[in-house]
Amino acid sequence: MTALRPERESGAAYGDSFTESYGDVGDQGTSYGQEPYEASGALGEWHGAAGYVAQGQGNDGYGTSDGYGGEGYAEPYIPPVDDETVALRIPDPPAGESIAASAASSAPSATGTTGTTTGGRAARRKAAKRRHGRHGGSRRAAEAVDSDSEASQAPLSRVEARRQARARKPSPGVFASRAIGEVFITTGVLMLLFVSYQLWWTNVRAHAQADKEASSLQEDWASGKRNPGVFEPGQGFAILHIPKLDVVVPIAEGISNKKVLDRGMVGHYGEGKLKTAMPDAKTGNFGLAGHRNTHGEPFRYINRLSQGDAIVVETQDKYFVYKMASILPVTSPSNVSVLDPIPPGSGFTKPGRYITLTTCTPEFTSKYRLIVWGKMVEERPRSKGKPDALVS
Repeated sequence: MTALRPERESGAAYGDSFTESYGDVGDQGTSYGQEPYEASGALGEWHGAAGYVAQGQGNDGYGTSDGYGGEGYAEPYIPPVDDETVALRIPDPPAGESIAASAASSAPSATGTTGTTTGGRAARRKAAKRRHGRHGGSRRAAEAVDSDSEASQAPLSRVEARRQARARKPSPGVFASRAIGEVFITTGVLMLLFVSYQLWWTNVRAHAQADKEASSLQEDWASGKRNPGVFEPGQGFAILHIPKLDVVVPIAEGISNKKVLDRGMVGHYGEGKLKTAMPDAKTGNFGLAGHRNTHGEPFRYINRLSQGDAIVVETQDKYFVYKMASILPVTSPSNVSVLDPIPPGSGFTKPGRYITLTTCTPEFTSKYRLIVWGKMVEERPRSKGKPDALVS
């Protein structure tokens, strides 16, 4: 773009200067670009920031039309730099400073390229952001290195691939250890299930069966369907109450695990050599057996009974109230003398109406037997209501 040029003081128009400089269009005497550049000093001299000043021009840089050496094309006008301008401009480099030094000062420092930035933590953080962002630059670089290393790896041969496959294959020892571990885990799970069944589920089921049998007894007594007499094995005929232990459990004939004890009931020694008397007998020993653990565990805490604690047997017609007299903590399972009419070690010295409770000891074993004896103190008809031991 050619800037506007002021009118010359001589008052000559640009049209005249153009005619004088170029002449007639049809003039073939001079050609463009030849004669003006052949004359010596045609381009004039360089005057600092003012640019070229043609020979014969004044200090204003315009001169006459023949300042370029005669006829020819006039160069575009370049206005002089105004030091007083208010527009933005690039400052001149300081005196004595080379272009290379100026470029070096404007280029980023070596420490910036290597990642070691002087200054405080904020300055180092800003420099890291400029290099590769806040978080992702180093990670992307590491991923690029990994991809390059993977690409540089040569494919394995068949022999090497088979060797590595065999090395990755578990050895027989590993297979054996895995099998043994699985056996132990399976065994542990089965044992846990068995313990849960014995300690929890058998109690739940036995309590349900015992409650059902007690309800059935109460209904039969109320309707008069059952009469005192001889009972079949597994048949319920009475209800045992131990108020101190909050025990209410049916009494069935026999001591069979399947028919009586495992169903949460207490069994009466009423068969064979272990046959004992019934509660309504004038003299004798009423012997009972029950589980201490699992299957309802009605006798679990009979070791906590003390002398004078009530033990009540409820039948269809009467209540038989006993008072706890003595305890035998440990004895052999073969010691059947504890069921004698006058059991040795019980403290009884003459015939009477006694009760004997037998169970296993220690808990969760059946190695020994625990024995509790009691003596009848009251026989109360049902028509008179419950005895004081059950009311209180």
